[in-house]
Amino acid sequence: LLTNTECGVFGAFASLPETVTGEPMSIATRNQLKTGKAYILSTLDGTTPQKYEIEISDIRLNSTSNKCFTIKVTDPTLIEKSGGIVQGMSGSPIIQDGKLVGAVTHVLVNDPMRGYGIFIENMLDAAA
Repeated sequence: LLTNTECGVFGAFASLPETVTGEPMSIATRNQLKTGKAYILSTLDGTTPQKYEIEISDIRLNSTSNKCFTIKVTDPTLIEKSGGIVQGMSGSPIIQDGKLVGAVTHVLVNDPMRGYGIFIENMLDAAA
């Protein structure tokens, strides 16, 4: 572990864990992010992350914080399993059009179906 910031927890591996498989994913810049359908990857039970559908809205292109855009859970399975965004989902990757766009950061206390995401660019800037 190297640093813990409002944009994420960052560290380095001596070697990749055996569970990390597949090819690296491309990222999308804040200007490529758009309102509409996206997915989060999250592990609610077991050890395998599952893909759950969300909607992205209210994109704040100039945001340098960890509340860059709003997300809303639309996936019926996620709603049934958890009732929306729950503690422990922070850091769940957000994917749109096959690219990593950011991560889940906050849930709205009065509406667990909605929360915030951070741009992957903000996270990469904080890691540098």
